[in-house]
Amino acid sequence: MIKLFVGLGNPGLEYEATRHNAGFWWIDALARDLKVSLAPERSYHGLAARANVHGQPVWLLEPQTFMNLSGKSVSALARFFKIEPQEILVVHDELDVVPGQVKLKFGGSHAGHNGLRDIHAQLGTADYWRLRIGIGHPGVKAEVVNWVLKKPLKEQREAIDDAIVRTLHAVPALLAGEMEKATLQIHTSKPPRPKPPRREPGEGGGEPAAP
Repeated sequence: MIKLFVGLGNPGLEYEATRHNAGFWWIDALARDLKVSLAPERSYHGLAARANVHGQPVWLLEPQTFMNLSGKSVSALARFFKIEPQEILVVHDELDVVPGQVKLKFGGSHAGHNGLRDIHAQLGTADYWRLRIGIGHPGVKAEVVNWVLKKPLKEQREAIDDAIVRTLHAVPALLAGEMEKATLQIHTSKPPRPKPPRREPGEGGGEPAAP
């Protein structure tokens, strides 16, 4: 089962609404669902909360070390409570997934993500779970740094927020260690289809007549 949920981001009001903080947004939503409050924990270099689910302790963590030192926070809490890497889920922004979609995976490379890079180094392994929240790609590699540190467009943020709400439905499976079930729930969860525009009374349904 997942015993530690980690959301990645940068501390400070200037970063709060930027794409790179999508992991924080997810943890905030989970904290509301579990009715717990994150509080500063100096020993773990972050904001943390403990919840009890079916008698089992579950930790929520938002490192306050800035993104490229995230592993310092994750490893401190995991080692103190003897949480194994495979019992950790790291939630982070993902350039290669479009806003509104989320992917769950186990292990693999950090793909240049500075938060994952440091977690790899501090844990000494890549064998932990990741929840990849789509933020989309600017299309040009040189623009990536600027892209992740900017706020998403309104419709992109709405798509991300909607995806966060949908993926929270998989939390019971994650807590139970039912990873195949959680993966299926997350990967088959789709954004709602837009409603067709309302047709005004008397408006025809066919193509306009040719001139």
